[in-house]
Amino acid sequence: IKFLYRRGAEQITCVCLLAAPEGLAALEEELGDSEVNIVLAAKDERLDENAYIVPGLGDAGDRLYGVVD
Repeated sequence: IKFLYRRGAEQITCVCLLAAPEGLAALEEELGDSEVNIVLAAKDERLDENAYIVPGLGDAGDRLYGVVD
């Protein structure tokens, strides 16, 4: 997002399939007063101690790339 702003973007929309509140809070903290439209398909409850999305998705990257059994 910062890359896009540095290159002159004036309106940015971030489209996400899934997010957790902790990730959204981190994004908000990182961006400060920058205005970004965020479109979510779903917002999960939280992350657990392993930073896995609760309830039950696990490590989406591992599942996506087939590195879990």
